[in-house]
Amino acid sequence: MRPFRIVLLGLAALALVPLHGLGAQARPTAAQAEALLRARPDLASQLQSRIAGSGLTPEQIRQRLRAEGYPESLLDSYLSGTGTVGSTPSGQVFEAVRALGLVDEADLDELVRLAGAREGAEARPVLATPDSVIAADSGFTVFGLAMFREVTSRFLPNLDGPVDAGYRLGPGDQLVLILTGDVELAHTLEVTREGFVVIPQVGQIGVANLTLGELESVLYTRLGRAYSGVRRGGGATTRFSVSVSRLRSNQVFVTGDVMSPGSYRVTSAGTALTALYAAGGPTENGSMRRVEVRRAGALVSTLDVYDYLLRGDGSADVRLQHGDVVFVPVHGPRARVVGAVTRPATYELRGTETLADVGRMAGGLRATATGRRVYVERVVPIADRSAGGARAVVDVPLAANGDLPALPIVDGDVVRVPSISDRVRDRIVVRGHVWSAGAQGFVPGLTLADALRRAGGLKSDAILSTVHVSRLRPDSTRVQLRATLLDTLGTTAQPFALEDDDEITVYSRTEFRPPQYVVISGAVRSGGRFPWRAGLTLRDLVLMAGGLQERAYLREAEVARLPEGDESRATAIAVRVALDSSYRFHMPSVPAAREPEIALQPYDNVLIFQDPSWREPRTVRLTGEVRFPGTFTLEGRADRISDLVRRAGGLTPEADLDGAYFARTVDSAAARRVRSTQQRLQRAATGADTSALGAQADSTLDGMLNRIRVGVDLRDALRTRDRADDLILEHGDSIHVPKLRQTVEVRGAVNAPTALSHARGKKLGHYLDAAGGTTERARTRRAYVIQPNGKIESRRRALGFITLDPTPRPGAVVVVPERGQEVPGPSLLTSLTVVTQLLASLATIVVLTR
Repeated sequence: MRPFRIVLLGLAALALVPLHGLGAQARPTAAQAEALLRARPDLASQLQSRIAGSGLTPEQIRQRLRAEGYPESLLDSYLSGTGTVGSTPSGQVFEAVRALGLVDEADLDELVRLAGAREGAEARPVLATPDSVIAADSGFTVFGLAMFREVTSRFLPNLDGPVDAGYRLGPGDQLVLILTGDVELAHTLEVTREGFVVIPQVGQIGVANLTLGELESVLYTRLGRAYSGVRRGGGATTRFSVSVSRLRSNQVFVTGDVMSPGSYRVTSAGTALTALYAAGGPTENGSMRRVEVRRAGALVSTLDVYDYLLRGDGSADVRLQHGDVVFVPVHGPRARVVGAVTRPATYELRGTETLADVGRMAGGLRATATGRRVYVERVVPIADRSAGGARAVVDVPLAANGDLPALPIVDGDVVRVPSISDRVRDRIVVRGHVWSAGAQGFVPGLTLADALRRAGGLKSDAILSTVHVSRLRPDSTRVQLRATLLDTLGTTAQPFALEDDDEITVYSRTEFRPPQYVVISGAVRSGGRFPWRAGLTLRDLVLMAGGLQERAYLREAEVARLPEGDESRATAIAVRVALDSSYRFHMPSVPAAREPEIALQPYDNVLIFQDPSWREPRTVRLTGEVRFPGTFTLEGRADRISDLVRRAGGLTPEADLDGAYFARTVDSAAARRVRSTQQRLQRAATGADTSALGAQADSTLDGMLNRIRVGVDLRDALRTRDRADDLILEHGDSIHVPKLRQTVEVRGAVNAPTALSHARGKKLGHYLDAAGGTTERARTRRAYVIQPNGKIESRRRALGFITLDPTPRPGAVVVVPERGQEVPGPSLLTSLTVVTQLLASLATIVVLTR
């Protein structure tokens, strides 16, 4: 068992590598170890090597895991030859190691020491570790790097403002010279590549590498030769000023341990920080304390970025010149500050800096620091190390005022500043149904009544019979006590003495009272569930529901109420209650005799009926060749097509009665029932499958807002009221009466599809001949006519050999299908064909009228 213990223990021990000094009591959890291992992928390789050297076969390891209740494949990825080295173990692997109980202190210490020798700069725990790990061991962020990782313009030089007198001129700069007094002149001067400017009437002046102050002295001499009024002192009659209107750019090089080394162009006012920021700042291995500026191979300045960050001192940030090199060497000694300081981080050391200096870098101690001592974990020098003693802890006491001493700090030190305990003493807590719940200060002799009076007393519905007091024992467990109160002021029958850290809880009757409600539905504006209150009436509930709708029935309503008694088999008892017009709150008049108020009980369900005689106005649209087209409101439930045409003043002389188009809005279900009936009857007559056509028809109906055309013979409907084609109108119906047409269109398998003039009394065959006859692929016996009113008439055969052709009306369409094309019906059994077509039309009318 011991080899297997070592193997599993190795995983937990390797996860503890960055957490030296925590001891066995502070082992990381599975989530913490997994987060640390993401930053140390080499630990997976170490785990695999430990498993390989355990002496156990893969099957034995799986049996041990199965015996402990874990998946036997949990460690398969770390068995020899079965996994990928470097894969990150899951959280369940760490939980299994912890739950097996195979870790003893001796093995743990041994493995921690072995793994500690491998700790290096690459072993950085990720920042997304749990809060407990951060609090115990933080400060891994290198101080100052965050400043260079943000996208900002903080280091860009001021290109619009004036430059100082120490600015050195060079090729590419642009100057402005202004003279006032005896002469009024302004010159724009470009510094040439050779480093001089040319001033009219003055000549050429070399300005390369001169400061603005030095150039001013030169101009007093040269301008004084051309303008007698230019002189120093108060007697000058001509004055001048010179300034830089455009800055040149310099090419500098940033090398060393920076994020993006290379060549950069910065303005001539740029400094070392400007170039460093352009290169992304130092890497984690770069120095923040010794940034070198080299010019022509010589060191001209060394920048300490900490001066800028900690003290705001930028005096060492020199202005760069063309060809300068900014070099960032490898960082020097570093120390990590952890715990109760303002800025926990890793700080670079320079020179002989002490613990006090490092404390000032970290912003000083926080108020939560103990203020008595700090601990410095130090790497023992190689010459002084003993077996297993590569690290030591230095206990450093603080001064009486809490100042850090001047203890020298060396590379690799970890300064730990302990925090005070989170426990608050001399405190009690009052929770629950009091007026001012919260923590209170504790003094010896404090009683429960005193604490409740401090909390403002109990609320009116507080439970007085039981008040809980949770008391902390010396072993950190709690005991439950209880007290009985006499009144809401917190008075007890006997004094109840409190102790430090007591927690008092006062309960409310409201917390244990089930929510009571009533429900209203039906013809109300905003029905739903509403809280029940004592004295609530039906009138109140209607108001809460936003009032009645226009269609509400004002004579009575139904109230479903829970039955009295638990043994009743009925789930509810329905009661009819009387209403009146006073429930319409928007009405100005109130009836003289109002119905009595109906008191509601908890869980009542109120239903407001809809008046069966109330209907919204129904409209239909009539357009085309009528005297007064428009949208008409139906007068009654039995209004028909003939009534509508009569109200519209009748038809015009140009109206085409045979071409009237009647459309009706139906729901999708009704439209599909119509289509299904037509397909079923058609299949019975033809034996053909028309499901594809039916699906296409359904899609068309849905795409047309569920409007379908109904074949109606308007001539027959207007001849006598109540005939079959004189349909009863519904809301949304529309009728269009076109102008009289004198043509018949011929389509399909004919030699010359065209439109022909209508010939009175001529049959279908006449129009086929007039269109050049049918083609070879034509199914002439299946030809049919779509009449202007939407009805379809096909050829029929009587007695098996006599062909009966339909007579096209003006505006009809003659269709000759091709072979292989679906057609309305076959030529077999003429009588059956006629019957099925009649039944399909009749079924359509029946479904729509329903």
